[in-house]
Amino acid sequence: MAQLPAIFLLQKSPAIPLLSFCSPLFPSLPSSSTSSSSPLHTLSTYRIGNVRLGAFRAKIAAGSGSVAPTLPELSGGLKDIYKCCSIWRWKGYSINFFVKGTGPPLLLVHGFGASIAHWRRNIGVLSENYTVYAIDLLGFGSSDKPLGFSYTMEVWSQLILDFLCEIIKKPTVLIGNSVGSLACVIAASEATQGMVRGIVLLNCAGGMNNKAIVDDWRIRLILPLFWLIDLLLKQRSIASAIFENVKKRENLKNILLSVYGNKESVDEDLIAIIKNPADDVGALDAFISIVTGPPGPNPVSLMPKVTVPVLLLWGDKDPFTPIDGPVGKYFSSLPSQLSNVNLYLLEGVGHCPHDDRPDLVHEKLLPWLAALPAL
Repeated sequence: MAQLPAIFLLQKSPAIPLLSFCSPLFPSLPSSSTSSSSPLHTLSTYRIGNVRLGAFRAKIAAGSGSVAPTLPELSGGLKDIYKCCSIWRWKGYSINFFVKGTGPPLLLVHGFGASIAHWRRNIGVLSENYTVYAIDLLGFGSSDKPLGFSYTMEVWSQLILDFLCEIIKKPTVLIGNSVGSLACVIAASEATQGMVRGIVLLNCAGGMNNKAIVDDWRIRLILPLFWLIDLLLKQRSIASAIFENVKKRENLKNILLSVYGNKESVDEDLIAIIKNPADDVGALDAFISIVTGPPGPNPVSLMPKVTVPVLLLWGDKDPFTPIDGPVGKYFSSLPSQLSNVNLYLLEGVGHCPHDDRPDLVHEKLLPWLAALPAL
């Protein structure tokens, strides 16, 4: 195994979900100027690394056989996802989103370091009977990543609520992974006028970073190390060196393999989803802000406020939010406390169940969705 920086070796401990997804690699676009929210705009160019799919589509329409070199590295399925994205203007920023299918709406919210394409193995199945929306949260995917921005869980949850009101405009089931799950919990606890119909949490995070779980003795034991890491990451040269090392393909692959139960799911497409946009301007800044920022609201105080149906799907081999850790133990206790909560453990599955073992996720998710009260 390639040598990884100490900060990422900590991820191997079942008590240390230092990062809510496998790597601090953020696809992003240069930020736009600040202004108030404005209506939906169709995306003319979707950036993947240095490739613009607007130009790609123009070449296809013109019958040109010449395609930018990065695109052939992606499967046809990923290209189809990227080409079908649009832009919504939110508080002056460009937020990338995807929509496909007909039926009751679902909104997919990715985890840390991921993006819309991380739902590659779910969109097709879900869109057969539902209108599937997926978004890139601010600072991720091809949504803007404004320089100097202070990322918080509250920002992402407000983005979700505004997207429901301005774009979907119907009661929606929120489906999230990791920090995306936590953002969904916050949104559901604050939603008004019945805009959230239910929530599905896939290995929900306890916070934006490890500061949320200091009550775990294993975290308290090395808390001074986390303080040191925060201090080091605020030194840009050190943070940049760590970031550049993790972006190396073999290191990234090893990290992904460590958090997926089904190793066959760690394919070239997955590596491309994380790696291709990693060189975008602002990726390092977002990493520093999120890892060193406040953890955000604790799910322990939020879940009792959520009155809609809740489905918990938890991979039992998750090294970031293990089922026997403080976050996992709390969520696993909920079905006996709250009548609206159902929990299923997924055997041999890691931190990202929807991509790790989508068949097991769909087996539990589809009947649960079908049983929800009609709109």
